Amino acid sequence: MEQQAVQLDPETFSCSICLDLLKDPVTTTCGHSYCMNCITNFWDGGEKEKSYHCPQCRKTFTQRPDLQKNTILAALVEQLKKTGLQAAPADHRYAGPEDVACDFCTGRKLKAIKSCLVCLASYCEKHLQPHYDSVTFKKHKLVEPSKNLQENICSRHDEVMKMFCRTDQKCICYLCTVDEHKGHDTISAAAEWTERQRELKERRGKIQQMIQDQEKDVKLLQQEVEAINHSADKTVEDSEKIFTELIRLLQKRSSEVKQQIRSQQETEVSRVKDVQEKLEQEITELKRKDAELEQLSHTEDHNQFLLNYPSLPALSESTHSSSINIRPLRHFEDVTAAVSQLREKLQDVLRDSWTNISLMVTKVDVLLSEPEPKSRAGFLRYSCEITLDPNTANTYLVLSEGNRKVTWTDNNQSYSSHPDRFTDNYQVLSRESLTGRCYWEVERSGSFAVIAVAYKNISRKGQNECIFGNNDKSWSLNCYNSKFGHNNIWTSVSGPVSSRVGVYLDHRAGILSFYSVSETMTLLHRVQTRFTQPLLAGVYNFGGSAEFCKPN
Repeated sequence: MEQQAVQLDPETFSCSICLDLLKDPVTTTCGHSYCMNCITNFWDGGEKEKSYHCPQCRKTFTQRPDLQKNTILAALVEQLKKTGLQAAPADHRYAGPEDVACDFCTGRKLKAIKSCLVCLASYCEKHLQPHYDSVTFKKHKLVEPSKNLQENICSRHDEVMKMFCRTDQKCICYLCTVDEHKGHDTISAAAEWTERQRELKERRGKIQQMIQDQEKDVKLLQQEVEAINHSADKTVEDSEKIFTELIRLLQKRSSEVKQQIRSQQETEVSRVKDVQEKLEQEITELKRKDAELEQLSHTEDHNQFLLNYPSLPALSESTHSSSINIRPLRHFEDVTAAVSQLREKLQDVLRDSWTNISLMVTKVDVLLSEPEPKSRAGFLRYSCEITLDPNTANTYLVLSEGNRKVTWTDNNQSYSSHPDRFTDNYQVLSRESLTGRCYWEVERSGSFAVIAVAYKNISRKGQNECIFGNNDKSWSLNCYNSKFGHNNIWTSVSGPVSSRVGVYLDHRAGILSFYSVSETMTLLHRVQTRFTQPLLAGVYNFGGSAEFCKPN
């Protein structure tokens, strides 16, 4: 008996749900056996609909069957385990709970490989064959296995929905076209499918092209990242070498100054000590002579005194007399002052150079700059508050409103002398250095005004060459004659200039734009260039006033 059991087909003792050897086998009233957990979980899924059926034969039960353990099957399974028979590997031809089963298989159902949209049924390979062999089925539409075939049936007319209503964007049956969809734009579902497939293909083509383009962009960006990293690393390395060389140069100059000081110290100390030594020798000689004179002074014998007195040597002037003029020297303090002066000059150079270096660093902008705003609200996002620098104002200009307003006057103001002051033109510059994206507005009264931006190193003395727009260090809009000027080249702008002028600057992108601001913004002139330094806002004002408006 044991040998016969071993030779039995393992499928006989396998659960058709989990396809494994039966565990705690139970048998339904229709005679099919399952694992207790498998059939319980299967029926739990239909609990809400109160629908219970056998997964194999589809027999329906009005009430959920009360399952009892099949002791005979359980004993056989245990015996099979002891004799070494294991359940056969799952046969993937059979339909599992998640698969679409063949509607024509009896008993244990095979997986369906196609569903027919005409028959509204699914078929395994064997039962599908008539659709290939018989002329009757040749025109049937076969699709991938689907569990949703019943959704192709019209719930109103119980007919296959072969039409599509474009008006309501839904599938309908042919009876619907003469019923609730009468007069609608209808077409066969097949034709609509063909059209949508064509659109889908076009959209996929565009998407795939976009994917290819963006993949190229990603590759370019990756290359750019590598280039940025390489450039940054190389620049850091080169900068460190340059700064190291500067430090070494300063250390060398420091050492040379130190050596010169020590050498001069040694020379001067030697000279002073030489004079000191000679003076000390003269003092010794003088003391000796004084002792002789003192001895002679005590001679009371007149004849002896007079006899010896003429033999005394005459006193000569000391070449190293204590009457030498010791100048009130500062010794090496002047050297300290000179080194301090050098430090101040280096600090000025480093400060100016650092501004330029910092600007060069921030100008590294791989990605394209954001587009220029289209509305005044967009520009105001970049608004900045501008205040004027009194030290730059010409003496015929008066500042007010917290140094935001400049007014021309015919009275020369008693301003202090300052190297930043414009001496020959009615001009003034802002305190603020402008980089990045900035926007500001200037309200003017009077006709003659020039709105400008300029580098800090624009010349402050002179006539025509210092006027905004007449040199390569400034860009200006002449409101009087509606012209734009740079490097003494003047071009007409596109329209009349209103009393309020808006100025937009994108320093990195090298964009400078002037706008007439009223109910709308009218572009007057835009220039594309390369700014090499931070900019200052400026105004040339004669016969009126100009005020930098507060951001609002």
